[in-house]
Amino acid sequence: MIRHRPYGSGHPYATTEDQRVPAWPMDGEAVELRVRASAKVVSVVCEWTADGATPIELPLTRSGATTEHTAQATGSEATPDTGPDVVPDAGPDGTPDAGPAKTVDGGHLAGAQARAARAAAGSWVARSPELRAGQRYAYRFRAALDDGASRTSRWFEVTAAAWGRSGGKLVVRGADRVVPGSVRWLVGGDGARRVRFELALADGEHVVGFGERFDAVDQRGRRLDAVVFEQYKAQGAHGRTYLPMPFALVVGGAASWGFHVETSRRTWYDVGASTPDRLVVEAEVGPDGEPSVRLYDGATPADVLRDFLDEVGRPAELPSWVFRLWASGNEWNTQERVMAEMDRHREHDIPVGALVIEAWSDETTFTAFRGAEYEPSEEPHRLADYVFPPDGPWPDPKGMVDELHQRDVKVLLWQIPLQKMRPHPRHQAAVDARQLVERDYGVREADGRPYRNRGWWFPLALMPDLSSPEVRDWWTAKRAYLVDEVGVDGFKTDGGEHAWGHDLRYADGRRGDDGNGLFPVHYARAFGELLERHGKAPVTFSRAGFAGSQPHGAFWAGDEDSTWAAFRSSIRAGITASACGIVYWGWDLAGFSGDLPDAELYLRAAGAAAFMPIMQYHSEFNHHRLPLRDRTPWNVAERTGDDRVLPVFRRLAKVRERLVPYLAGQARQAVGGGAPLMRGLFFDHPDDPRVWERPLQYKLGDALLVAPVTAPGVVEQEVYLPEGEWVDVWTGRAHRGGREVTLPAPLDRPPVLCAAEHWPHLSPVFAT
Repeated sequence: MIRHRPYGSGHPYATTEDQRVPAWPMDGEAVELRVRASAKVVSVVCEWTADGATPIELPLTRSGATTEHTAQATGSEATPDTGPDVVPDAGPDGTPDAGPAKTVDGGHLAGAQARAARAAAGSWVARSPELRAGQRYAYRFRAALDDGASRTSRWFEVTAAAWGRSGGKLVVRGADRVVPGSVRWLVGGDGARRVRFELALADGEHVVGFGERFDAVDQRGRRLDAVVFEQYKAQGAHGRTYLPMPFALVVGGAASWGFHVETSRRTWYDVGASTPDRLVVEAEVGPDGEPSVRLYDGATPADVLRDFLDEVGRPAELPSWVFRLWASGNEWNTQERVMAEMDRHREHDIPVGALVIEAWSDETTFTAFRGAEYEPSEEPHRLADYVFPPDGPWPDPKGMVDELHQRDVKVLLWQIPLQKMRPHPRHQAAVDARQLVERDYGVREADGRPYRNRGWWFPLALMPDLSSPEVRDWWTAKRAYLVDEVGVDGFKTDGGEHAWGHDLRYADGRRGDDGNGLFPVHYARAFGELLERHGKAPVTFSRAGFAGSQPHGAFWAGDEDSTWAAFRSSIRAGITASACGIVYWGWDLAGFSGDLPDAELYLRAAGAAAFMPIMQYHSEFNHHRLPLRDRTPWNVAERTGDDRVLPVFRRLAKVRERLVPYLAGQARQAVGGGAPLMRGLFFDHPDDPRVWERPLQYKLGDALLVAPVTAPGVVEQEVYLPEGEWVDVWTGRAHRGGREVTLPAPLDRPPVLCAAEHWPHLSPVFAT
């Protein structure tokens, strides 16, 4: 009849219609108490008491139907806001654009998000008296029904917190850069909740990192937080990320340094936004009240990154085929369609090295091919257990994979770390769901009930607790036949951001506040271990992660529209993710959602992706409506009517093929402790202030400097060349560094230069 969840859904950026706002009040702050009630409820009263005194009554008023309220991403407490916390995008040179990025509607994912945002009914709301630190408050709700009956909730407790100088112990490892006297503790009735401290920033220092960031390369002058979150498109505009890390490099001063807040809990950062010479760090605190921060000093940014990776885990080397072109489309949902697209690659002489099949499964178990006939089982299935009807969507999966291997194409299958419960599971899905619950294999609520996904994608699904080795083995054993019999080469480990709520329970002893961020790490690890058990390289392709994700496969930048602004955001994401130790990174070139990119955007994006660690095209599901929205070069050519698309894409793909040995060698150096494969110019030139004027330029390995064209209508590109001697890879013309040069920028020759000492070795790659 009535529902009140003090902490709401656990959404890190929004409040819900049934929660306390703020969930964690400050001294002197009142709280808004919200209740969701059925249509039979005619009135609601809140009984409110302080320190056990006689309760007072607070009448609730009906607020009407609304959607979730958004909340600020930073600050000591998230507070309701009137709209999305949008920040301006940046222009082609990395400086802010004039206005906010716009979100363009897409396919089924956009529809799912919109459905989740709609509230089924209004809520009842009351406002409490002001709370004071040191007092304990309790409240409950009493509802009157239209038939004269009543319902009363349980008591809920709340205390206010205040900032002070005591409350815990900040452990500092390494050179102590914490500003003396800056440490403060947010203490409530249950102990310390957060710690805040300051690090000094010198003039000319730039701050890069915090995981994969879409809004800026240099975060100085900005505010941000670090929490794993699925922001469907426009990540840069909202300042959110799938792949955060509480780590940053500080570059440009007397020496490079960095810091790692050693926690998987949520953290916040004010990077000189409030006080220009201070980086303010705020972090949630665990029960022991002893958070820690590790500081690193190094001669170069690579030295600092190396020390960080020694702590959280170094990337594992992946096979060279990951550097070939990846092909994908969410509507490729039959064997016939998949092979037809691969045939088109041969027909158009466009080399392809990896195929990601997203729409392969029955969409209930994510273990069986759609259309396969088999009996449900408590034990993992083998290939012989399945019958594939000749007229079905996948008549011969193993034969298909074998043929693709003969064509030198590797195969990855899509995964999601959830057990779907809507519609009600049947057949094998019912067996899997029952096993997960009966064996206590799922992430749990605080009261022991199985956690049900609170997010908008696959709502109410169960979530396997992959912090447990036993559960990891159980979950992946159901998929083992795909590797050791069908022969697939990897998995697209999509999702991983589904754990919401600070009080969830994990098998490894963690709670939601310190376990949720690690879920995507365990997820990629589980599938990497599955592949290795069957003699395959651990090629996973994830979008979500945290500190500790570096050893686990490859990553892509997630869901994005086909716009120039999204293109620029994705480049920033690659540079910042790489600065945190992600070696194998890519994106859906030219975006995957909404209307097709025009030919210019598509080819500019392909020109950039050809010089990134992973080159992939992909498209969103669009209900098979015509015309197709596939991002294949032939579909873009047909839809745009631009006869440049196929020959230019073909040329770029062939250059990419010839680059594979170079990329594999440079990746080997990176995983062995060298600088990242894709890296901002500041890695190699930390003392050059001019590299920050062109933040979207980057190095690809030791030899190549890439200057993507990220705006329409460009025929020449201003490129900054750091000190040294450089060669234009397309013309062979030499250029002296330490200055800006103007380079021609035709669609088929994106501005790329080679360090002169490497040119004799690499020049054959660019020979026409």
